[in-house]
Amino acid sequence: MNLESALSYSHTLLKPIIQAGDTVIDATVGNGHDTIFLAGLVGHSGQVLGFDVQQVALDETALQLQLTGQAHQVQLIHDGHQNLDHYLAPDQQISAAIFNLGYLPGSDKTIITHAQTTLSALDCCLSHLRRGGIVALVVYYGHEGGEAEKTAVLNEVQQLDQHEFQVLQYGFINQVHQPPFLIAVQRR
Repeated sequence: MNLESALSYSHTLLKPIIQAGDTVIDATVGNGHDTIFLAGLVGHSGQVLGFDVQQVALDETALQLQLTGQAHQVQLIHDGHQNLDHYLAPDQQISAAIFNLGYLPGSDKTIITHAQTTLSALDCCLSHLRRGGIVALVVYYGHEGGEAEKTAVLNEVQQLDQHEFQVLQYGFINQVHQPPFLIAVQRR
């Protein structure tokens, strides 16, 4: 058995948490892999809210959802994740959220996630997160602006009250360049 990558381990953590009928968030749709993974877990009675600022990411994901028969339970939203609160009722709970911070692989590398918008979205997700739910952030930071976002996110999650949240950091420390790592925040 090999140790899982940060992204793969995020799925391992989320899989037992998400139930059919749940509402979950894909804060950075990107190539759609997380969206499809989440849609499979919530089933036809659940809902995935998927956010991306790039229409090309949403279009490709919509096609993949059609091909897999999962379009019914997914709402793809052409908006920044910092506006997440506009799409959730004030008392609505989510069981999980996932973020892939950085840029969309194979696209314009100048379109990146930013600390300010990521922290706003994270705060919103945590305020809606049900007990036992998890917010997973896969942090890619080997690009211009990535180090600042990484630092801001780590500072934010380290300040969370340990009586209300558990925070896990998972990643490889002997890889060259800047290997991605996972931050998982679970509401107690």
